[in-house]
Amino acid sequence: MPAKIVQSSRKRLKKVKVDTVTIDIIESALRNARFEMDTVLFRTAMSPGIREQHDEFPMIANVDGKMVVGQFGSFIHGFMQGYGGTVEEGDVFLTNDPYSVDGAISHANDWLMLMPIYRAGRLIAWTAMFGHMTDVGGKVAGSLPTDARTIYEEGITVPPVKIFKRGVLNEDVLKIMLHNCRLPHWNLSDFNAIAAALRTAGARCIEISERFGDDVFHSAMTEMLARNRRAMRELIQRTVPESKQYFEDYICDDGMGMGPYKIACSMWREGEKCIFDFKGTDPQSLSSINFLLNEEMFKMFAGVYMIMVFDPQILFNDGFYDLMEVRIPEGTLLKPIKPAALSCRTHALGRIFDILGGLLGQGNPQFMCAAGFSDSPHLMYSGYDRNGDWYQLYQITFGGIPGKPFGDGPDGHSLWPSFTNVPNEFLESYFPLRIEAYETIPDSGGPGKNRGGNGLRIGYRFLEPGEISIHDDRWLTYPWGVNGGLPGARSRKTLLRKDGSQTPLPSKVDHVKVEAGDLLIADTWGGGGCGDPLERDPAKVKFDVDAGLVTRDGARRYGVVINNQGAIDEVATKLLRTKMAEERGPVTLFDRGFRSIDELKARCLSETGLAPPTQPEFGRSKRKTASADAA
Repeated sequence: MPAKIVQSSRKRLKKVKVDTVTIDIIESALRNARFEMDTVLFRTAMSPGIREQHDEFPMIANVDGKMVVGQFGSFIHGFMQGYGGTVEEGDVFLTNDPYSVDGAISHANDWLMLMPIYRAGRLIAWTAMFGHMTDVGGKVAGSLPTDARTIYEEGITVPPVKIFKRGVLNEDVLKIMLHNCRLPHWNLSDFNAIAAALRTAGARCIEISERFGDDVFHSAMTEMLARNRRAMRELIQRTVPESKQYFEDYICDDGMGMGPYKIACSMWREGEKCIFDFKGTDPQSLSSINFLLNEEMFKMFAGVYMIMVFDPQILFNDGFYDLMEVRIPEGTLLKPIKPAALSCRTHALGRIFDILGGLLGQGNPQFMCAAGFSDSPHLMYSGYDRNGDWYQLYQITFGGIPGKPFGDGPDGHSLWPSFTNVPNEFLESYFPLRIEAYETIPDSGGPGKNRGGNGLRIGYRFLEPGEISIHDDRWLTYPWGVNGGLPGARSRKTLLRKDGSQTPLPSKVDHVKVEAGDLLIADTWGGGGCGDPLERDPAKVKFDVDAGLVTRDGARRYGVVINNQGAIDEVATKLLRTKMAEERGPVTLFDRGFRSIDELKARCLSETGLAPPTQPEFGRSKRKTASADAA
């Protein structure tokens, strides 16, 4: 049964008329409170994933749990459905179990904390935040085991609990959680930082409500949600056709030698409602690449994508959710049945955004972006240093952003909101490694009228013996190009041993032993190109060549000839472009870089040095118990 809200006998909040100026003032105040939450967290947390990388997501919501400002919404709805107890003033709730909240968080590393905001005994709002903990236990350092078959191998999971009850910390529960982590002091600091951020948001909401009155505060948030709904309704009417659009993309492999795994989605409009149907998506994997995709969370993904592509001026919040319907078949990669493993769901999470691009652009090719979100590469490096102290690194790196209708994709950049790279100086100061390369990879971005962003090359020189884990994708399939644009380059990882030998590493692998002096070369993918590369201004191509982003040979993929003096040979360029256009023929809407999966697998070994994945071993469609799964 859903949670029960306990509050004073005062009258319920009522909707009153609020003028536009007051709404805008309250909106700005809430935005500031949301960013103040970030500031409190970054200055208090210890783990580099949160403190430096900003792998956290705050929000402020109305009394119904609908996000009004923030990054990722939809937490509170899933929590309220999964928690059957009371909600009282001073309570703070915590969970990291995806199955308990229907995927409101999607793996055990994310500690989600929620706090009801009361004023004078009456609930006036909610605030929530989750952060990725570097470690929550489990069979591998970092708690993201590639070969896990159940969630029980991935670390401790806690259902929704009151971690603070009426303001009093539940120390026993917290001790149990910290006892099961490899870095309890980091987790404790991050936990306290999130709690402080929630209290900051609570204080700011109370200040706003005291200034304007509870009913005005409540009504302003309601109108902010309604404004978003009106804008999104118009956006859906303009951009989503009634005819069904279909797109599919693939997770390259599951880390256990099987793949690729298809994610399929159809989209169409019925009246003012946009329908997304994932029928045709492959069954859940036996490994940990499954992604428990909460329907409300997907609506948030789709809304953010549409707003960023079509109208960035729209304030994003949860107001439009009733305008979308999401259908995800049970037992598939995106709706696995408990106790399926979930820790490495990042690949599917990233691929969702590429799929949205492929769907939303078909009806409006002039707005279509290429592929390039694609993935979120992880590196873990851990062990005992020469002093006997445990070290453990968790880092996310970035690839090439796709080419867009209105410009080139940035090189080596994150598509996650507010994410940043961990500074190399920080890595070298706190971990036994040296960064010997940190650069974009020339020609890795897909050619197009607007170029796809180049991928990153990072060279990690390990200074202590230890183990590394790599979680990556787009090593088999390419980030596709659109409207004549060409695909971006694929990712690859190579381990150069101190004895001079080289080993290509799989994109998903744990327990790789490294010695002091070994060098890992980690190349990320490039974004796909957007538009006909033969239409790119030759002066832009020359600029890219001068900047080291495109090589002289790479310029010829745009039909541009750069002579030995570094100048554009205009006559040769005109002739080359004419020849290339004749040989190529009409441009295509999508260019995946291959015609069939079988063709791609056939050339896999020679191109990557890795054996191609085999047909997936799909598990049973229904899993009743953990013991049955283990059997």
